[in-house]
Amino acid sequence: MTAAPGTIETPSGKWREAENFPVGSFLIRRGLRRHVHVFYRFARNADDIADNPQLTAEEKISRLDRMAAILDGAPGQDSPAACAMRESLFETGMTAQHCHDVLHAFRLDAVKLRYRDWDDLMGYCRYSASPVGRQLLDLHCESRDTWPASDALCSALQVLNHLQDCAQDYRRLDRVYLPLKDLGAAGIGVEALADAAARPELRRVLDGLLDRTSALIDTARTLPLQVAASGLRWECGVIVELAARLLRRLRHGDPVAGRVRLRKSDFLAAFVIGISTRGRR
Repeated sequence: MTAAPGTIETPSGKWREAENFPVGSFLIRRGLRRHVHVFYRFARNADDIADNPQLTAEEKISRLDRMAAILDGAPGQDSPAACAMRESLFETGMTAQHCHDVLHAFRLDAVKLRYRDWDDLMGYCRYSASPVGRQLLDLHCESRDTWPASDALCSALQVLNHLQDCAQDYRRLDRVYLPLKDLGAAGIGVEALADAAARPELRRVLDGLLDRTSALIDTARTLPLQVAASGLRWECGVIVELAARLLRRLRHGDPVAGRVRLRKSDFLAAFVIGISTRGRR
C-alpha cells in the first residue's frame, strides 16, 4: 500500500470488492447512492492509512489529521477522498460529525493494539462502526429513533469482521480486538492467534464473542421495521440477514486457520429473505 504521487492516502484496492455487505447497492435511491459511495471511500481510505504496516503511528495520525483538516475546509488536494467528502457534505447539507467520528476510531487503531473487555470493544465500535449507519440514516432523513438498532447492527458487523481477521490482524499489525479479559479467563494470551488453527481455549473465546454478537443482531432485527425509505429498509433487511449468516459460518469455521467468508448462496438467500420479510414495515 503506497501513496499515489502527491497524496497522503495509501489505498489498498479493497473497498467494495472486499466488503461482506452491500455498499450503497442499487437498492439505495439513485440520488443518494453517489454520496453513500463517497462516504465509504472516505472511510476506507482512512482505514487503509491506519492499517498500513509501513507507516509509524505518528505518520498515520498525521495523515488522518490532514484528512480531518481538509474535511473542515483546509486547502489542498493531497487527500482526494476528503475533498470529495467535503463536497458531498456541502451538497447534502450534512455535518462532518460522522466523518470525524470514524477518523477518531482510526487514530485509535494507530496507537491502541489491545482491548480490555467487551465494553472497551463496544466503545471502539461507537466510533468505528456506528457512524457508518448513522450517516446513511441521516442521508435519508430518517428519525434518530433508528440509531440504537442501527448501532447494534453496525457493531455486530464490526465484531464479525474482527473475528474474520483476528489472526491476520495479529500477525500483520500486532493488533488484537479479542478482549484480553476473555482470553485471560480461558487461560491463554494473544499468542494463540499465531497458531495454525484455533485451540479449544480460543474456540471458547470466539464462541463467547459470537454469543454477544448474536444478541446485537437480535436487537438489529427491528431496524428495517423502523426505516421509512423503502430502498434503505430493504438494504437493512438484507444486511441483517447476511450478518446472521456470517455469524453461523464463524460458528462452524476457524478464522485462525483461514478467513471465513460468506458464499454466493448466502448473498442470494439474504437478498430474497431481506426483501420479502424484513423489508416490510
